[in-house]
Amino acid sequence: MCYQLFRAYRVVYGLLPQRVVEDSSIGASLKVLSSLPIPEAHTSTARPMSTGLIDSINRRTQLAGYNRLALLLFRLGGQELFGINVFKVQEVVQAPKLTWVPAAHSHVRGVAPVRGRMIPVLDLAAAVQAAPPADEPRYLIVAEFNRRVQGFLVHGVERIVNVDVGEVTPPPASAGDDGYLTAVTRLKDRLIQIIDVEKVLADVIGLAADLEALPAHTGDARQRRWRVLVADDSKVARMQIARTLEQLDLEPVLVNDGREALRFLRSQAESRQGDDDLLMVISDIEMPDMDGYTLTTEIRRDPRLETLHVLLHTSLSGVFNHSMVEQVGANRFVPKFNSDELARNVIERLRNKELELEQAAMA
Repeated sequence: MCYQLFRAYRVVYGLLPQRVVEDSSIGASLKVLSSLPIPEAHTSTARPMSTGLIDSINRRTQLAGYNRLALLLFRLGGQELFGINVFKVQEVVQAPKLTWVPAAHSHVRGVAPVRGRMIPVLDLAAAVQAAPPADEPRYLIVAEFNRRVQGFLVHGVERIVNVDVGEVTPPPASAGDDGYLTAVTRLKDRLIQIIDVEKVLADVIGLAADLEALPAHTGDARQRRWRVLVADDSKVARMQIARTLEQLDLEPVLVNDGREALRFLRSQAESRQGDDDLLMVISDIEMPDMDGYTLTTEIRRDPRLETLHVLLHTSLSGVFNHSMVEQVGANRFVPKFNSDELARNVIERLRNKELELEQAAMA
């Protein structure tokens, strides 16, 4: 599955009518997305994939209101199906020859050259503590998370499916708080387990560092104790954001997905507390049940909530851009995860909010 084909999949993402649509298959080696309306690269009648086509693909990646998730399905040695967000995948290649790295984490099998750069390669089965497979991994999923590109060794690649986010649910309680699943869904009668890649990477490379220096605008000078609503399905991501907010002397309110966030906001509005002490909402984009785009759209539709400051915060840094943020009415987009960059955006919001209150008091 080449790089251009994964980019082209954005054409159909969110636009297919079925609740779950099988969009590709794997044959003797690794088949391409044959249903995509793009020219073949090696036929005499083929036209090159022009800049105009790529621009059209990107323009049509409008996810607001569709509340959908595209998953690349793969196996880790057994029959269980696992999934990863297609938008995080750059390409899938056959497992390359690896160069061993001394003193690396036990889950890092080495590094490999991919498109002119060396990337770390992780054994995903070992990282998620899956049953030890009998054979060696055959494929490498090259993916971008939190501004880093890395490869994940897997044993088989199945297909791409387009899933209604409403059919994606949190993992069962039996998975435990320290599990490596962020959500589950079903494809016909088969369970698809969606891996919390942020937790995998945190275990291997560690959590993001604390703030380099606390901003001056903290603590005693504030007019009130501000709260920040954080919606993210990754426990690791929630913990990272909460730690940053607490260093700024802000109180994080943590929820697992967009629907839970919307339920909290509406309950606050109905109890007439409104957003009196709610500074802002920080939301992931790709979440089960309700994604961040749909959450933002619902906030803007509710007259009681429409003025809330919404910051979209996602590991999909290579795809989502400011024009899409503006389309749904979010105030800011910040790629994951840099604590200082997140803190700068929160402090800017805090200063503006307290200035608004001062001006209102003087009026």
